[in-house]
Amino acid sequence: MDFLNAVVAFANFVFVPGLAYGAQLAIGALGVTMIYGILRFSNFAHGDTMAFGTAITILFTTAFIGMGITFGPLPTALLALPFGIGATILLLLGTDWAVYKFYREQKASPVILVIVSMGVMFVMNGVVRFIIGVRDIRFADGERFIITAREFREMTGLDEGLAIKTTQAITVVVAFIVMALLFWFLNKTRTGKSMRAFSDNEDLALLSGINPDWVVKVTWMIVAALATTAGVLYGLDKSFKAFTYFQLLLPIFAAAIVGGLGNPLGAIAGGFVIAFSEVTITYAWKKVLVYLMPESLEPDGLVQLLSTDYKFAVSFAILIIVLLFKPTGLFKGQSV
Repeated sequence: MDFLNAVVAFANFVFVPGLAYGAQLAIGALGVTMIYGILRFSNFAHGDTMAFGTAITILFTTAFIGMGITFGPLPTALLALPFGIGATILLLLGTDWAVYKFYREQKASPVILVIVSMGVMFVMNGVVRFIIGVRDIRFADGERFIITAREFREMTGLDEGLAIKTTQAITVVVAFIVMALLFWFLNKTRTGKSMRAFSDNEDLALLSGINPDWVVKVTWMIVAALATTAGVLYGLDKSFKAFTYFQLLLPIFAAAIVGGLGNPLGAIAGGFVIAFSEVTITYAWKKVLVYLMPESLEPDGLVQLLSTDYKFAVSFAILIIVLLFKPTGLFKGQSV
């Protein structure tokens, strides 16, 4: 029985949160890896793109709730998500036309584009704060839990309870659907195959008659959808605060690089690697070890390697290790 309690405690505090967080990072990292693979630069404005899409979604969510439109037990934000994606598509296409297109035509080096994206990042950050403010916003409505810890304890008779939030389940389901649709699009559609060809060899793709402007536009549209979806799922699961999405840039880039920058499958794997690393290293293991160890050996302290305040340091450490020893990542993406 103690072993089962330990398993439930592990699932409740490590596995389920890590799975949801990993799905959010994976979707965010897919956007980063697509920009790097097709447009050939690291987009430092990606975190604030997520924040912008989420902010617009929150505004529409608030409007829908004010009009009495809800999604029943599911968050109303899911109804508002397409509007957030649409606004983000317009933002990214406008940014590309106004900023990135000039440097692309000048054949600017990737380093120049990275610096430009940092400027875009600061502008986007200011726009988001102007639109929605700097406060912490919770916008998840509907049923909060699929199952509560108390209900789980009553069903199983265990001392430990397992609570699964509705937003966690939605995150995993939506992430699976998004990943499946993206891989289908890239592998089965003509536009997706054109994007893959453009990524593999730009000159050969141009000689084959592929329209580079169309490839760029479709890339930005997909990135907008991925960024907004990842941002909304993260905000529903935790909360929305503009600066938080700026901080998310580090674990998202770490996920993309660990998996293999430019490799979509690597971005997904990297997202879960980073998420579970952060959760396991910052979790206080005393609760689990109390069930597994004899009473005489029970730990007095929390058995926590790092405080949760330092969780982004875990991403940074993993990123440095990968860059030093395997710069192409787990799935052999492009070298950084």
